[in-house]
Amino acid sequence: MLAYLFKRLLLIVPTLFGILLLTFVVIQFVPGGPVEQLVQEMRGRGGAGGEASGGAVREYRGRDGVDQQRLDEIKKLYGFDKPAHERFWIMLKGFARFDLGKSFFHHTDVWGLVVSKLPVSISLGLWTFFLTYLISIPLGVAKAVRDGSRFDVVSSVAILAGYAVPGFVLGVLLLVLFGGGSFVQWFPLRGLTSDNWAQLDWFHKITDYLWHITLPVTASTVGSFAVMAMLTKNTFIEEIRKQYVLTARAKGLPEHQVLYKHIFRNALLPLITGFPAAFIGAFFAGSLLIETLFSLDGLGLLSYESVLKRDYPVVLGTLYLFTLIGLVTKLISDLCYVWADPRVKFDKQ
Repeated sequence: MLAYLFKRLLLIVPTLFGILLLTFVVIQFVPGGPVEQLVQEMRGRGGAGGEASGGAVREYRGRDGVDQQRLDEIKKLYGFDKPAHERFWIMLKGFARFDLGKSFFHHTDVWGLVVSKLPVSISLGLWTFFLTYLISIPLGVAKAVRDGSRFDVVSSVAILAGYAVPGFVLGVLLLVLFGGGSFVQWFPLRGLTSDNWAQLDWFHKITDYLWHITLPVTASTVGSFAVMAMLTKNTFIEEIRKQYVLTARAKGLPEHQVLYKHIFRNALLPLITGFPAAFIGAFFAGSLLIETLFSLDGLGLLSYESVLKRDYPVVLGTLYLFTLIGLVTKLISDLCYVWADPRVKFDKQ
């Protein structure tokens, strides 16, 4: 086990290096970078990435009112006065110290940006995660026990209908019905809290927060029930049909004891092993469309805007951070197999 763990930890380094290298190389050929955008703004044309793509700002020759000296100063400001391999090496040294760099457009550290966006992403992600597990697992167990019954059929139709509706479409529907669109205005349209949230007492702060988060969490959660509930149902049905369950029932054990003492642990193995990835993903897997629809400034919106603005420190810094977390989480998921089922071994034999 220790040898396997050591090898997996060593593999993280070349994997991270390969991902960062590939992304960095691709970025070098993307038109409309930060230098081009700033030059276009100085020329008074608004500097969108698509406008700046023509000829890469005329090969940096500093025309249309931007002289070469000023152009060199802009390139030095963004660090583009150095060759690509030197910039890549500087970036790697910073990442090794967990220094993610400074945003070109927000003029602040990338770490600070990520931390400032986390409350929104945590609120959406954790509520989605806990509601999905707390509802889907008991629902899946109930469906497995009542396989083929009317309850099983009706619940399957309901969760599959929810799965078929995109979260963004459901969010629009919820706003129309309950956000003052065409019917009633029971919930606010935007934000996580009201403008006077700081002046409220703790009880009203909690209720105000829950009032704001209800619609976006509903829109992002409903589509998650189907996969987890059906996976739980299928794994339980598979375990129920095994010989050890028949033996336990033949010994006269109560049905609830057979279900929760003998079947539960084995059936939940696929769910437990995916638990770390789902939990960590709750922090960083914010939905761009949900955040945009409900005016929530989270990590999803930050990543999208960084790509549009060619804010390379934010793009590469968040990529490094999320990839590292993803690789470590994958390792923890593998180790959960051993914790959930001691029969699983990672040794060569």
